[in-house]
Amino acid sequence: MSTWSLRAAMVPITRRVRAYFAPVNRLTETPAIFDPGKHGAFLLDAPPSPWIDLGWVDHFQRSCDTTTELLRTSAQAATVAQFRGSLGARVEFDFREWGKLQMALASGAEHMNVLASDPNADAQPSGGTPLAAAAVLPGSTATELVLGATAVNAFAHGDMVAVDTDYQQQSGYVGTGIAAAFVNDSADVNHDPNYVRRVTFNLGKVAEKTVTSLLLAQPLLGGAPTAGVGAQKVVAFVDREGGSFFQEWSGLFIMEEDSGGRICYFYPRLSPITALSETAAGFQREENSRSRSRPPRLLCGQPSLPCLTQTAMTLNLSFAIAVIFRQAVRQSTSS
Repeated sequence: MSTWSLRAAMVPITRRVRAYFAPVNRLTETPAIFDPGKHGAFLLDAPPSPWIDLGWVDHFQRSCDTTTELLRTSAQAATVAQFRGSLGARVEFDFREWGKLQMALASGAEHMNVLASDPNADAQPSGGTPLAAAAVLPGSTATELVLGATAVNAFAHGDMVAVDTDYQQQSGYVGTGIAAAFVNDSADVNHDPNYVRRVTFNLGKVAEKTVTSLLLAQPLLGGAPTAGVGAQKVVAFVDREGGSFFQEWSGLFIMEEDSGGRICYFYPRLSPITALSETAAGFQREENSRSRSRPPRLLCGQPSLPCLTQTAMTLNLSFAIAVIFRQAVRQSTSS
């Protein structure tokens, strides 16, 4: 009698890998938690908080860099003990979807928003003096920004909006919800009151408008706005080579189950390492699903091309693998 129905959970069959990331609390050095007992079977389109869905990835590859050392003794150099050496691991993959988080993870350094500039402002490498921020009024939520009847007219359907506080000339990590940059001295950022919104991950896309508010397509990653928050239009993204700020995230990779168990790879702390080389230059037509390119250093507008962003990340802490058991799809009782 076949035991397939008993063994099927341990014979996982999968075709695709999906990537989820969550911010590490840089102040307390606390990574995100993934509990396979509680969240292992979550719907892939609705990850548990604080995990952010970054879509399907290709060419997912893991490498273990942890070493095992031997302690030898006697003239024959016989092994009497062994121990773990340096801890390390590496994951490489290609993003199939392209957005701010994908670009930030691929570049590994400080990632900036280009704010809509004042038409009379001088040209600057990462955007000149921006249009004044619109105050976000009380009653706003993570999906609705109340701006007032006049200020709301500065935004249109489809606009990308940065929502964060003014820079108060402080040092340390800045950015609501996710540490977007580290400031050693306010002079390093030209005392720019808009600097936090230039780097924040707290972005939303305008899906609809009312007479006084903007309705966002997705909730803000930083949650409901607090007092003193402003909103500014974002027209492009920029990442920089050689920046001194390093991204650090918790990573979760799910191998979608076609049959058998679901495989989950959890990395508490990941940091991008040297970027991979570009595999193709320029862009292809949108219908060409095989087009591959890393994001250019300046991207204007809102990306929609099916490009692959190559990413390599290195491990800062140990990782865990979980196999979530599922009921067998195929059963056999043949003798």
